[in-house]
Amino acid sequence: MLVANIELLVITMYNRHKLGKFGEDYACEYLKKNNYEIVERNFYCRQGEIDIVAKDCSKKEIVFVEVKTRTSTSYGFPSDAVDLNKKTHLKSCIEFYIYKNKLQNFFVRVDVIEVFVEKDVKINHFKQIF
Repeated sequence: MLVANIELLVITMYNRHKLGKFGEDYACEYLKKNNYEIVERNFYCRQGEIDIVAKDCSKKEIVFVEVKTRTSTSYGFPSDAVDLNKKTHLKSCIEFYIYKNKLQNFFVRVDVIEVFVEKDVKINHFKQIF
């Protein structure tokens, strides 16, 4: 019984990972179509992870994007997952990224992109969440 539960957990985690990667890929395509240049994806550091770092070419801003992908709203909207704890980790990670890449003199903002995967794919882009 335990082995079956572990196999189910591994399958579920694998599917979530695939869904998350699909959402990030879709968000990158959306951003490119809307005059953004993708600078980096999946930046990891001790403080956490940044899904997408992009440049908003129309405003000349560096944009840090958190992508949340869901197949339903059964547990709330994807952007609801960007709670105070997540924002704290994001902020620390972004501060490190800015320091590491010497971006102190650039305008920056933090966005959230929700990707809904149901019969079709829908996207919501929330700019400057904090």
